[in-house]
Amino acid sequence: MKKLKVTIIGYGGMGSFHAKLIQENPEVELHGIFDILESRQQAGEADGYSAYASLEEALNDASADTILIATPNDVHKEIAIQALEAGKHVICEKPVTLNSEELLEIMHTAKEMGRVFMVHQNRRWDSDFQMVKDLYEKRKIGEIFHIESRVQGANGIPGDWRHLKAHGGGMLLDWGVHLLDQLLYMIDSPLAKVAADLSYILGDEVDDGFISYLTFENGVTALVEVGTTNYVKLPRWYVKGTKGSAIIEDWNLNGKIVKQSGLEFVVAPKPIKAGQGLTKTMAPPSEEAIIKEKFEKVTTQMDPFYTNFAKVVRGESEPVVKNEEVYQLMKIIESIFKAAETGQIMDVREYSYSR
Repeated sequence: MKKLKVTIIGYGGMGSFHAKLIQENPEVELHGIFDILESRQQAGEADGYSAYASLEEALNDASADTILIATPNDVHKEIAIQALEAGKHVICEKPVTLNSEELLEIMHTAKEMGRVFMVHQNRRWDSDFQMVKDLYEKRKIGEIFHIESRVQGANGIPGDWRHLKAHGGGMLLDWGVHLLDQLLYMIDSPLAKVAADLSYILGDEVDDGFISYLTFENGVTALVEVGTTNYVKLPRWYVKGTKGSAIIEDWNLNGKIVKQSGLEFVVAPKPIKAGQGLTKTMAPPSEEAIIKEKFEKVTTQMDPFYTNFAKVVRGESEPVVKNEEVYQLMKIIESIFKAAETGQIMDVREYSYSR
């Protein structure tokens, strides 16, 4: 089977990461790279890849099938449309564009040219997310009604173009685009409302973090939080269901599930001293009333991203990441920016994508 030949545009951190992903996948091979910085051109050549002299040369190379865009966010649309018009399939790093209207332009061009355009929303494949998705779908702690998803660090915003609004910097577009996509992909209900607060503790022109509150039409609520000034981190995931709770602490997948044993109404909790008073309501459940389990890693049946992309190009599969889903995601991100600016709760039901 002929491998797809991929050219990487932008050989920074993500571009070089994609080079490794391509090397590991039998469906694709790396054809060449291009970056506007000479140092990165040299880095690509040092890694064993051919470097094009210009973007135009890369796009006009008829022997390449696919363009991978791993540049700063503000030039995604321009490069994607040029590549599609040159007859290439296109993979684009997230966030796909600075706004939803730019994505519509790309989608129109891809349809017009008969080429595949996919966004690398790679964290749909993350092990921690797949564990929570499995928990949700299999009702392992009953009907899940509240989810908290967080990523936190204490290193500030990365010291490059991500500090600049013109380039599409800030944590909502950097990490929020991942965490929100995971929830929209997992929860089998349209999103109804969003509210949000953006953080500017570092005094930058873009957000250094945010908290967003989501309400889905089926009643599930979610809290999504990203922080870059957190010296003590909260858990990566905290999930509440009608029959138990679950937690994943970190990227190492340390976690646990605590659920009802069936004896919770037989063995009542005992009151505890809390500060200057007593409480039974906030006392821990009795040991007989609960079952504690390790939160086990699950095996996903999804093809890896590049395998799925190659199958889509050959007409053998539907894309795991659909452009209509990404469009909904971008509309919701726009609503979160507006919610934070106005202090209002935004109704986003008109942006719902029906599976």
